[in-house]
Amino acid sequence: MRLWEQRARRMPGRIRVVGAVLCAISANVLASPHLSNTIGRELQQPAPQASVAKQVGVIKNIAGNTVTLTTDAGTDITVQVVNNAKMVRVAPGQNDLKGATPIQFSDLHTGDRVLVRGQPSADGKSFVAAGVIAMSRSDVEAKQQHDREDWQKRGIGGLVSGVDPSAGTITISVTAAGGSKTVVIHKTASTILRRYAPNSISFDDAKPATIDQIHPGDQLRARGVRSDDGAAFASEEIVSGTFRNIAGTISAIDGNANTMSVMDLITKKPFTVTVTSQSQLRRLPPEAAQRIAFRLKGGSAGSGVPPASAASAPPQSAGANGGGQRPEGTGTGRPGGGQADFQQIVSRMPPATLADFQKGDAVMIVATEGSASGEVSAITVLGGVEPILAAAPAAGQAITLSPWSLGGAPAIGGDAP
Repeated sequence: MRLWEQRARRMPGRIRVVGAVLCAISANVLASPHLSNTIGRELQQPAPQASVAKQVGVIKNIAGNTVTLTTDAGTDITVQVVNNAKMVRVAPGQNDLKGATPIQFSDLHTGDRVLVRGQPSADGKSFVAAGVIAMSRSDVEAKQQHDREDWQKRGIGGLVSGVDPSAGTITISVTAAGGSKTVVIHKTASTILRRYAPNSISFDDAKPATIDQIHPGDQLRARGVRSDDGAAFASEEIVSGTFRNIAGTISAIDGNANTMSVMDLITKKPFTVTVTSQSQLRRLPPEAAQRIAFRLKGGSAGSGVPPASAASAPPQSAGANGGGQRPEGTGTGRPGGGQADFQQIVSRMPPATLADFQKGDAVMIVATEGSASGEVSAITVLGGVEPILAAAPAAGQAITLSPWSLGGAPAIGGDAP
């Protein structure tokens, strides 16, 4: 006799009937393989614990055992580090904690980049950290400088003209003396691909991507090794994005709103361009603009026109906005060294402000894709380009201004110990 029937016989009257029904239901339900397996899994699981979260950012201030952290999202949170928190320091670029060095709270400093792991408050404005992974400010800055220099030295950039995902190749058009040149970018299984987030001008917002997300018309930069003939490029890292190239004349400037109105010479459409704290503003000196205009007409360095070298511009720290795309030579700008890279010339111009631009100025702009209404955020604004646009009205499309600000904050890998 089944167990539930034995139990039912021991129950008097109506209780016996109800008990028999309940026992039968219980027996049938527990006999269900799906539910019994589910219950088994639940019984094996430990009791729920409070959620553990992470935050990554830069230390803004330190007071006692509390730090103010400016997160990568741009918000400030207060982080209290518990006394027994496990804390280590890693080098930028380190992907695990095998080589991590134990540190104390006193080893943290303003400007250090950290990952904290622990319990956030309900409003998300504070955090209790039981684990901290830190990168020193000096190490981060050294890594960023190295990356910028490496992107400039071994980088190439241009407009995408074709993509073949099956072959792992991307064809781009790069600016060269007297016109443009086609280069085939080769992707391998180890190539790192990233793509700019829509309407973002920050490299830190670039996300992992696949080759089929790259489309003709996108801007692309790659870091790697160029072939001897300059027609192919073996890439180690690729970053791409969809941006607007605008070449036109300023029709109005609103200093209070930090905007300029520009009529594009190619599309004949007006754009409202917002200048942010991350926008790069530059102005070409007349002599540099004249040299570039001459070359767009097919001039050469041997024609008696001095090369547009980096030495002709005021020095500035080499940014990754420079390109390293040197299909015609070394790109140093020295006699016999070939044509200087246009991106390098631009990146070495001293920073300008919105006040340095006036109504009627010709500008070349790289901006976010923006909205359908014509509102965009400026990534790069280049003034003093009247000779360039006069020599080649389509130069805003032919010359690809770099939207990149490469060598951003290193990612912190691993997990808090």
